[in-house]
Amino acid sequence: MNEVSEKSNLDVKNLHVGFQTKKSVIKILNGIDFSVKKGETLCIVGESGCGKSLTSLSIMGLLPKTGNITAGEILFDGKDLAKLNQKQLSSIRGNEISMIFQEPMTSLNPVHRIGKQITESIRLHQKVRKKEAEERAIEMLRLVGIPSPEKRIHQYPHELSGGMRQRVMIAMALSCKPKLLIADEPTTALDVTIQAQILELINKLKQEMEMSIVMITHDLGVVSEIADSVLVMYAGEVVEYSDVKSLFRNPQHPYTKGLIESIPKMDVEMAELPVIKGSVPDPMEMPTGCRFSTRCPYAQAACFYEVPPMEESEDSHQVRCWMYSERWETIEREGILDDCSRETAASRELIGG
Repeated sequence: MNEVSEKSNLDVKNLHVGFQTKKSVIKILNGIDFSVKKGETLCIVGESGCGKSLTSLSIMGLLPKTGNITAGEILFDGKDLAKLNQKQLSSIRGNEISMIFQEPMTSLNPVHRIGKQITESIRLHQKVRKKEAEERAIEMLRLVGIPSPEKRIHQYPHELSGGMRQRVMIAMALSCKPKLLIADEPTTALDVTIQAQILELINKLKQEMEMSIVMITHDLGVVSEIADSVLVMYAGEVVEYSDVKSLFRNPQHPYTKGLIESIPKMDVEMAELPVIKGSVPDPMEMPTGCRFSTRCPYAQAACFYEVPPMEESEDSHQVRCWMYSERWETIEREGILDDCSRETAASRELIGG
């Protein structure tokens, strides 16, 4: 599924990202692989702290000062973004690749009018006069469904509702007609009705502008509505990668199953909502084997010591779990750990904490 293709806009290959501390480099992203085809929507899902946003910031070249890409490639139309300097990235960022950030109120400058912020973005990347840039800003605001855009361009962000501010962010991101749009939790702070409108708008604009989308989200409802393919991340690794229909019809990784099972179902009575016990491990105390082993109900002894490979089925469904390996029968014969052994295996001493 991750083979470089002429039809791919983006190919991320074996991406590793670490953060420099006074004593060492803490590894956060560990060998991320995925592709985004032209016109495709890829959703990246997982709990907070799994590395979703960090993946998007790596693509945009917006890592914090202490963060570095330590290995891997980020190929966009054949160019490796990981090897470009900031000047080269600036010509691509906001022009060929745009990003909608999670919080529109903090992303928009509160002391500048809406129109100025959009026109500056246009003029920064494209050689147009101020009047033409303003006309395009009005056109983009109209395109994203903002009424009376001629008046709105003279307003400040605080004069708009949350939904309107998010539409302004979308208009700004699409003003240079990018080939790839990265949307980081674009509907998190919005109510359900506005969420649906924003998702419908993004999908409509994708079709009209023939662009690709990488959507960062923890909401599987959003995924089912908008995704073509899904990348499930856990603790800085990809644990499952599939087309959206296969993922919901046949989730394979225990973590993915847990995420889907935790979705409330209208037609099923539940005494209590299923949850995934435990929490994402601290990057400084990462398990030595499978990173999900300390929370997995199916974990065997080997899961705590050996890293499972990424297995791929005939339908290109990829999963990182020993259960789908030829070795699983041998591993299973060791027996599921009892509670005492599991607690010992999860301890800091055993996992190198």
